[in-house]
Amino acid sequence: MPALSPTMTSGNLATWKFKEGDSFSAGDVLAEVETDKATVDYETVDDGFIAKILVQEGAQDIAINTPIAVIVEEAADIAAFKDFVPDAAAGGEAPAPAAAPAAAAAAPAAAPAASPAAAPAAPSAPVSSPATTSAGGQVPASPLARQLAAQMGVNLASIAGTGPGGRVIAADVTEAPAQAVEAVASAAAASPAAASGAVLPGQTFVDLPHSNIRRVTAKAMVNNKNSNPHYYLTMEICMDELIAMRAQVNELVDVKTSVNDFVIKACAKALVEVPVCNSSWSDEYIRQYSAADISVAVSTERGLLTPIIFGADTKSVAEISKDVKHLAGKAKDGSIKPDEFMGGTFTVSNLGMFGIKQFTAIINAPQACILAVGGTEKKVVANDGPDAATNPFIVKSIMTVTLSSDHRVVDGSMGATWLKSFKKHMETPLALLL
Repeated sequence: MPALSPTMTSGNLATWKFKEGDSFSAGDVLAEVETDKATVDYETVDDGFIAKILVQEGAQDIAINTPIAVIVEEAADIAAFKDFVPDAAAGGEAPAPAAAPAAAAAAPAAAPAASPAAAPAAPSAPVSSPATTSAGGQVPASPLARQLAAQMGVNLASIAGTGPGGRVIAADVTEAPAQAVEAVASAAAASPAAASGAVLPGQTFVDLPHSNIRRVTAKAMVNNKNSNPHYYLTMEICMDELIAMRAQVNELVDVKTSVNDFVIKACAKALVEVPVCNSSWSDEYIRQYSAADISVAVSTERGLLTPIIFGADTKSVAEISKDVKHLAGKAKDGSIKPDEFMGGTFTVSNLGMFGIKQFTAIINAPQACILAVGGTEKKVVANDGPDAATNPFIVKSIMTVTLSSDHRVVDGSMGATWLKSFKKHMETPLALLL
């Protein structure tokens, strides 16, 4: 299993693009792998043949560097790996096709003799145990397989694993025969405490396995919140001119822009004017970036991703709009590449479309700042115009934004200066089109 992202420690094998015996060329996609952030193509760098597939499609939580297939250079070498087992390779032994069937045939013959002897010591254990137990007596299984087994009431010891080295994988559990479920039910009756981790009929909850994205995001959020000294600055933005201008722009051009597209552009301009907010922290230095690469928070079924609008300070609002739509679509369908969402210098998180007026966001470390954007609402405010004497109050469209900053990098006065610059660009939006 290759490491296809810097933070990847394990992955899920989504699909194989070739079968055993197939040939492939350099640059071909061998498989699709779900990393901690996205589904990524696993490309080969050499020509060759797939002699043996060791990990089947749908396998979960495969640690990096775990063998998933055997690749050979010559077609004549394929037959030698017909009965190859990765455990044999780890021990330095060559595959022995002739010996494997004999060993497999000997196992069923030995099982009936061994079971009666074991019965007095463990009366609740099933008679046959297809899965091979480890030296510590535990059935080798993936974390997801154990989770599903607990939810479904399946005895892992009664399942024949199809993963590497006989490891039980999730697909084995979902396809487990009825006897496996009945075995756990009878064991629970004999020893209720032993079955306390299983989800039994009548319970009012279900445990949902973490996706890789959810697991990594959760860890990062805890680290970011606990390690970075956050502080928050909130400001109100008058949106009347921008809303009117956006309506005119959308009538004149093919690309339909959103308020968030203008927010991203205004953030980029403010970062150019106040570059200290376009920085990241390290223990040795503060790195200040010249380009405004804006990460945009996108919610997907598998978790939160932050596609990047690179060089937003040099792009038009229409170009930003196209990029956001394209990258958000790729994030949601799982086709986004690591280099399209890893990095960035500043993040925008917008919940205004959900009716949220104001919120605070967790910094996307090592970035120093993130802007939380709320929705626009009508407010009655004091009229500071020339007709204030006759019309003291007017109605304006107000949007509330909150800047979360890392106090190690951005002092309060600099955060306020950045917000002032952002407000200027949002309230005089014509300059955003230049």
